[in-house]
Amino acid sequence: MFTGIIESTARIAAIRSHGTNKTYQMEAALAADLRPDQSVSHNGVCLTVETVNPPFYTVTAVEETLQKTNMADWQENDTVNLERCLQTGARLDGHFVQGHVDGTGLVIRKTDNKGSWLFTIAYDKAFAPLVIEKGSIAVNGISLTAFNVGLDRFDVAIIPYTYEHTNLQFVADGQRVNLEFDLLGKYLVRWAETSQKGNL
Repeated sequence: MFTGIIESTARIAAIRSHGTNKTYQMEAALAADLRPDQSVSHNGVCLTVETVNPPFYTVTAVEETLQKTNMADWQENDTVNLERCLQTGARLDGHFVQGHVDGTGLVIRKTDNKGSWLFTIAYDKAFAPLVIEKGSIAVNGISLTAFNVGLDRFDVAIIPYTYEHTNLQFVADGQRVNLEFDLLGKYLVRWAETSQKGNL
């Protein structure tokens, strides 16, 4: 479980394919605090740390993860957002984020508002019931607030601190971002679906 508050970023030092999987060697200052078997969010994707040799560590994505996220788009030297899992008793500054990406969105417009940035993101209409005005959404693992919500797109506003300390500064029009919709919303939609079918 995560909060969507990014701790730091990592550089992708190397990518190796083996079978349908991909292993990523990451370079990050955070590596010194990691150990094998830990869960770390990478652009919102919960991955298990396999090896650690500071400032490097490795993680592997299986085919299912590569298909449902933007990890297949990653290239060497790309910057990735990092967050370690939530500790019991810690403040929840963002919202509950599982690290289970629901799908990807497409940045159709990135606007510099001279002090903040506005991202307009298109997404699959199938997820429309999960996006509400002023509701929480994780974009590349970042806890953000959606507004101007439509059936297939929404906006998020990015303050300077978030822009400077995450990889959103490198995201351009036409690029895919990982989306995880609000956990409570997903349970409510599932409850409504099964209730209507007479299963509850």
